Amino acid sequence: MNTDTATRTAKPALRSRFGGFAELSTAAADYDIVRRAIAHIRGNWRAQPEVEAIADAAGVTPTELHHLFRRWCGLPPKAFLQALTLDSARALLRASTSVLDTAYEVGLSGPGRLHDLFVTHESMSPGEWKAGGENLTMTYGYHPSPFGMALVMLAPRGLAGLAFADPGEERAALDDMKARWPRAKYIEDYAATAPTARRIFDSALWKEDQPLRVVLIGTDFEVRVWEKLLSIPLGKIMTYSDLAARAGAPKAPRAVGAAVGKNPISFVVPCHRVIGKSGELTGYHWGITRKRAMLGWEAGMVTA
Repeated sequence: MNTDTATRTAKPALRSRFGGFAELSTAAADYDIVRRAIAHIRGNWRAQPEVEAIADAAGVTPTELHHLFRRWCGLPPKAFLQALTLDSARALLRASTSVLDTAYEVGLSGPGRLHDLFVTHESMSPGEWKAGGENLTMTYGYHPSPFGMALVMLAPRGLAGLAFADPGEERAALDDMKARWPRAKYIEDYAATAPTARRIFDSALWKEDQPLRVVLIGTDFEVRVWEKLLSIPLGKIMTYSDLAARAGAPKAPRAVGAAVGKNPISFVVPCHRVIGKSGELTGYHWGITRKRAMLGWEAGMVTA
């Protein structure tokens, strides 16, 4: 599959940022501080708070915050703040519409893929979904990521679930995912899921000839929406109404929004790239702070 120019440009910088689980563990620890910084930014972004105030809210020094953001997303704190402003989101929406329209007009599914990570997907049959995962074995494990602890879930044919949890919420994340396929059998196996976790978050393993296989388990409508999410390029965003039009349901943005909210493969199937028509970030199943973090992190990737 093809990648866009911005993603190709970002690739060397990304490879120097993460190179294995040691680096991912550092990124996960960084995120705990980052989310406190984002919470302060979120509540005060209109005032464009100074780095000193953000650092104080995050519990670190300004110098520590600067180095942490550079390490975590490749941007200084002020640039990250600017990437999350409403004006920036509106400008990005305008640019995204142009890029996406051009891509669809020439018959492409989208000008870029997730982080230069080559993803191939398939969906389970309607019967398999209606059976609630009966006779399906899911293997799961918890792994560090740039967005906190990640719950990786594998079906026999590939990645079927990816969730995130803040400290102390790991069990709740697992229960939430299990409720989607209540009749499946679940086996915890860190060693079995570790290679997939690395494929998702370690850019050195993003290779065209070794695509990450994703299995979409949902209704026909939900799968159609999730497939359209995969067409949103890195560094771009889309409104719910535009996504509804792309999914062939222009009069059903609420139904499309519900399908987005049920996306079981967070981050890889980038539901975090869908925002409100005004440019406001709306709800996210794994927390609005994490959604802001993902968008800011990706902004750093395309500008690296």
